[in-house]
Amino acid sequence: MNAYTEQIVRILAQHHNAEDAVAMKQYMRNQFEFLGIRKPQRESLCKQFIQEQGVPSIEMLPDIITELWNLPEREYQYTALDILAKSVKRLNPNHMSLLERLIVNKSWWDTVDGIAPNMAGHLLRQYPELIAMYAEPWIESDNMWLNRSAILFQLKYKQHTDEKLLYDYIVRKADSNEFFIQKAIGWALREYAKTNPGSVQQFIDSHELKPLSRREGLKHLQNA
Repeated sequence: MNAYTEQIVRILAQHHNAEDAVAMKQYMRNQFEFLGIRKPQRESLCKQFIQEQGVPSIEMLPDIITELWNLPEREYQYTALDILAKSVKRLNPNHMSLLERLIVNKSWWDTVDGIAPNMAGHLLRQYPELIAMYAEPWIESDNMWLNRSAILFQLKYKQHTDEKLLYDYIVRKADSNEFFIQKAIGWALREYAKTNPGSVQQFIDSHELKPLSRREGLKHLQNA
């Protein structure tokens, strides 16, 4: 294990809280082990560590992120994402394969929903030629979390949203019975409605969507 990773592991392990770990594991449907470090404390520890040690070099970054991802306790994955967030402006197309691995390993909304819009979304906007290489296969994948990522990667694009692409991806998955796909469709529509409400209203009116997707997609329009 990289020395940088070892230091993070040692610091976080010192703050193990067995009682909170049980509660946090239950909240996440017993899918992951936890150290029991709640978000504010974890973020504070990570912030202090980065202030003292700096962010990893771009060359070391993939190995450190992978090492943290491979550890059983969920806080290590959260910390990996905290480090990635500090490094997002330094990412380049070569890091898309890393992000894809993170999406499909130890997958749940708590990690995927940070990676898709904040990291993959950043790279796909900077390098739109990557959409055909990544987002397009994602929307056609048998992996639900890749589908969700394809729908959500433009979540923060606002006026830069490729509307045609967004609607195309939604239509392709509109008949999905997966809760997380229906929810992603609604979320993407609701967010884009803040930028182009008329277009979203017209899209919802003219397409057959699952009730959850429709309900979520209309929330901003109804509250406007």
